[in-house]
Amino acid sequence: MSTVYFTKDHEWISVDGDTGTVGITAFAARTLGDVVFVELPEAGRKLSAGDSFGVVESVKAASEVFAPVSGEIVATNGEIADSPETVNEDPEGDAWFIKVKLSNPDELKGLMDRAAYDEFTKDQN
Repeated sequence: MSTVYFTKDHEWISVDGDTGTVGITAFAARTLGDVVFVELPEAGRKLSAGDSFGVVESVKAASEVFAPVSGEIVATNGEIADSPETVNEDPEGDAWFIKVKLSNPDELKGLMDRAAYDEFTKDQN
């Protein structure tokens, strides 16, 4: 069973074993509006927590996407590059961005659970 964590930059990471699946939250997708372009990195790239690894562009703005944890990218979701609207349709599901092999699982302790994230975003609407 996977555990989901959230960042203050509105990324989520679903951790199963030593691999995390990363994307942007539904809150971020709503705030961005209609996503028209997604830029993803190559698999094999090493990231440190907080590193920018991609870009999401909407009709309103372009935003960087940040790594919630350190690790090596083991997969990217080419589907969202081909169909960026998926980010709006299923941001916390099929529209994941990358899969990362965690190099420091202790970093997860600094992230929020769903309840804390919902509290964090409730006054940001």
